[in-house]
Amino acid sequence: MTNGLTLTRRAVFALALALPVALTGQTAKSQTPADVLVVGQIAEPKSMDPATVTAVNDFRILVNMYDGLTRYKDGSLEVEPSLAESWKISDDGTVYTFNLRKGVKFHDGTPFNAEAVKYNFDRMLDEKHPDADTGPFPLSFFFSAIKEVNVLDDSTVQMKLDAPYAPLLSNLAYPTGLMVSPTAVQKSKADFGRHPVGTGAFKFKTWESNRQVAVVRNDDYWNGAPSLKGVVFRPITDANARVSEMLSGGIDLMVEVPPDNVATFASSGDFELHEQAGPHLWFLILNLKEGPFTDKRMRHAINYAINKQALVDNVLQGTATVATGPTPSAFAWAYNTSLKPYPYDPEKAKALIKDAGQEGAEITFYVTEGGSGMLDPIAMGTAIQADLAAVGITAKIETYEWNTFLGKVNPGLEGKADMAEMAWMTNDPDTLPYLALRSKAWPDDGGFNSGYYANPKVDELLEKARTSTDQGERADLYRKMQEVVYEDAPWAFIANWKQNAVTSNRVKNFGLQPSFLLMLHDTSKS
Repeated sequence: MTNGLTLTRRAVFALALALPVALTGQTAKSQTPADVLVVGQIAEPKSMDPATVTAVNDFRILVNMYDGLTRYKDGSLEVEPSLAESWKISDDGTVYTFNLRKGVKFHDGTPFNAEAVKYNFDRMLDEKHPDADTGPFPLSFFFSAIKEVNVLDDSTVQMKLDAPYAPLLSNLAYPTGLMVSPTAVQKSKADFGRHPVGTGAFKFKTWESNRQVAVVRNDDYWNGAPSLKGVVFRPITDANARVSEMLSGGIDLMVEVPPDNVATFASSGDFELHEQAGPHLWFLILNLKEGPFTDKRMRHAINYAINKQALVDNVLQGTATVATGPTPSAFAWAYNTSLKPYPYDPEKAKALIKDAGQEGAEITFYVTEGGSGMLDPIAMGTAIQADLAAVGITAKIETYEWNTFLGKVNPGLEGKADMAEMAWMTNDPDTLPYLALRSKAWPDDGGFNSGYYANPKVDELLEKARTSTDQGERADLYRKMQEVVYEDAPWAFIANWKQNAVTSNRVKNFGLQPSFLLMLHDTSKS
């Protein structure tokens, strides 16, 4: 064990919970307190302000410090009451009236009430709001249908929409809808993300950059105090280092187990491997504004050139399935089963490349070291690079740390790269295409359409689907959207991941969620 690692472990326990634990001369497992859970995360969080972040890496921490008006039922993506005890929806689907849970306080002692709810949404949606400058709010799209939020009384709040919006209750359960303390934001302003205050099961304790985020039990939690005294989230970006820490006992829970190590943990009596299918898509964003991928033939060629089944079998070792299009199969009710994955056909890829006049094309390919659901990104990127070389395309890889990577990709690929890795884990079949495939979701408009795809038919289908209150109609619209996007191929559709995590056998009552979030209220540790 290196001195750096020893210091990190000392910092984890002393800084987080002031526990009198000696580190020298003992095994790592004997040093880990029974009531503190240490989680190995895949990256340093960007912020602790739920309105300003987009990565599940950050969300996994935030859902333990904050609550939303709704939440996902355990083991599903169905919503149930949380800070809102109940709600009514008008017959025309444009007015939602929420009855709030009484007596709830934020961790700073201020009351959670209707005014706090109004503040949270006005802050994201009203450019003239006094605290609108504490953003940016990249997923405010989730609530763009909200025209106004009105306080009816202290425990009743009403949202008026500009049109029916089917995903609203689900989006309220998503981390972007978590409720922050207005007083704390007004105090910290743009630094609120370093001084978070919510109503959740755990309260923020410390954040030591690139080492840990520590939270402690909220003894006054409205849904009952959690079993754990605290949780420490450690960013360990290198997968091998994360595995080593898990095996040695330096962490109790590891998310996103590298495929090479799944069998090791599954066969050991010291650990429990957890797997859970969910709505995940790993894909390649293609630059449609400039370069070779402005030609649809080249986009089809990329999809034929990549041996996706080999990636799933050999790089990911069966922890994923080959993706068909922009909608994961986990959304069974909206998934288009008539579409099949682009087959591996390098000869067809070569013919398309020749027909497009792009033989010998050279492209820049952005790859990340690791991040939210990115599926062994360096190994995947290298394998894809080899597949492209086999059909005559030279891909120059540029590799970046996760937050730096997002800073390059999210503002758009124009003038930077021709192709970039990306992964999304979503809560509704509306979310990913609406935020990343609409023509009005280009980066200049605040969206995540970093490849500048535009098709009026896709725009029309998505707008109709999100305003329909008939799930059968919505499903038909989403299936038609998938057909158009499949043919246009603005992305290379690679894989749908079956998320995993591993816990030590000391951890009890833990389970993965289809939402890909870590819900630790009921988790305990012996």
